[in-house]
Amino acid sequence: MPRLVNRAPSYRRHATGQAFVKISGRSIYLGKYGTKESRAEYRRIIAEWEANHRQPVVPATDLTVMELCAAYWRFAKRFYIKNGRQTDECACIKAALKHLKRLYGPTPAIQFGPKALKTVRQAMVDAGNSRGYINKNVSRIRRMFRWAAAEEMLPPSIHQALAAVDGLKEGKTEAHDTAPIQPVADATVDATLKHMHPTPADMVRLQRLTGMRPGEVCILRPCDVDRSGDVWAYRPESHKTEHQGRERVIFIGPKAQAILAPHLLKTEPERYCFRPYRSARSKRYSVDGYRSAIWYACERAFPPPPPLALLPDETHEERQKRLAPKQQEELRAWNNSVHWSPNRLRHTAGTLVRKQFGLEAAQVALGHSKADVTQVYAARDHDLAARVAREVG
Repeated sequence: MPRLVNRAPSYRRHATGQAFVKISGRSIYLGKYGTKESRAEYRRIIAEWEANHRQPVVPATDLTVMELCAAYWRFAKRFYIKNGRQTDECACIKAALKHLKRLYGPTPAIQFGPKALKTVRQAMVDAGNSRGYINKNVSRIRRMFRWAAAEEMLPPSIHQALAAVDGLKEGKTEAHDTAPIQPVADATVDATLKHMHPTPADMVRLQRLTGMRPGEVCILRPCDVDRSGDVWAYRPESHKTEHQGRERVIFIGPKAQAILAPHLLKTEPERYCFRPYRSARSKRYSVDGYRSAIWYACERAFPPPPPLALLPDETHEERQKRLAPKQQEELRAWNNSVHWSPNRLRHTAGTLVRKQFGLEAAQVALGHSKADVTQVYAARDHDLAARVAREVG
């Protein structure tokens, strides 16, 4: 008969007369074999094992930091899902745990305290990470220990002690602060557009007028756009704050409508409007693909001076091998000065709206969340955002 791979570990008798169950190579003793008490203990152990997604329930005294990270990663892969896909938070968690596992992997998790967390944080500083990035990753580590407390894998006192570690303060740490994202000049965008394929070029033009997020322009579909009024209303199928129960509406004015209309007309209602022209398989532009299209256009619009420039028929990888380390640093500095990302278009739109209509108009046009929004206030937001779209984009 075929082996039943999904069955639970069996209730067994040891040579000593004790009942036991073997889970992941570890024998758990239940009491005297055949008694009601031992069978009740067996059912409890199996129930915990099933509730833990068939992973062994390790006592807090035996649980290592590496085992805790593995358990939390299994949880994160199931929890941080949106529209059937893992969110970016999964990659962020993996990066946050890298130094923790390297420094404290074999350490019992119950012994991990504030000083150990500060050591991990210092490793991030030494790696050249920014202050904001480090603070976010330290928060993710604390969140893992809070989750472990909720799962009764560790006592709550461990997370409570780690919560006492404050974030790095500006001016009081070796970690650098990243420069705030700045708007990109219209002249720079226009020069870049000359070297872009029509599809990503229209995505840039649309985003510049509406201030939508890069991900929102990538997932735009005809069925998500209400065209019944003079100002169209685009409700993305997915957006940044949907898990908080907030509605996201992007209003599209006449100028943006002229750019978007041809894509709506040639696309089926539930298909994405913007698809890579070189890939028949891809359903839509990804944010990374959209960013890369802008990057390569910037490379052509603002080529670096010799000898940093690409040679005829030379690839980017071949150029990297050709350049000396100092030249590679010069190339990175040049690229940082002339290349721009789609996020900067959002800041460009926000700066323009704020200058013409004020701070509140910029907040509602860009969809910034507020802590205590009532239905009446939300309706007023929509009216104001529609007026901005009518006049600006």
